Amino acid sequence: MSGRAPGHLETLRSFINTLDIEQGTDAIASPAGLRQWLTEAHLAPAGVRVLATDVAAARDLREALRAAAAANHAGTSLPDDVLAVLNRVADRADLAVRITPDRQWRLLPRAAGVAGALGLLVALVIEAMSDGTWRRLKVCVNDACQWAFFDTSRTGTGKWCSMAICGNRAKQEAWRARRRSGSAPPQ
Repeated sequence: MSGRAPGHLETLRSFINTLDIEQGTDAIASPAGLRQWLTEAHLAPAGVRVLATDVAAARDLREALRAAAAANHAGTSLPDDVLAVLNRVADRADLAVRITPDRQWRLLPRAAGVAGALGLLVALVIEAMSDGTWRRLKVCVNDACQWAFFDTSRTGTGKWCSMAICGNRAKQEAWRARRRSGSAPPQ
């Protein structure tokens, strides 16, 4: 699939990709899975308490981020339902601005546990939007894939997680459709 995203954007890309649509697997479908992912991503301590409601909140956030990354293809505004989820997670985390010694800023959650960890993900989105990298985080336009990727194309118009896989499939399907309609030359 795609390569890594720069900096903390990789954490967001990885979080969106906890659901592998093609394989039908979800790494955060259970409290244990979410605990493991948050721990491995260094967003929460190993012993963090994870409830079923936390899993539901994490999955809602993931799908909101997937929709937000999909909006990056057209550069459109974020849908209202996406904004509602991001704002709800930020409120639950009680995000606060903190000035750093190097004259920068960070958003940090006042909440602990899973609420704080999910808030850190929203803080990463806000930071990426502020530094201009967010617009390059996208999801594959192949509905059967929707894998998050960092668009490294010069023009920022990448559509597929992998040109060799999903891009090739799309081009083959377009060719077959033209052939069926009679607009493609026979070989």
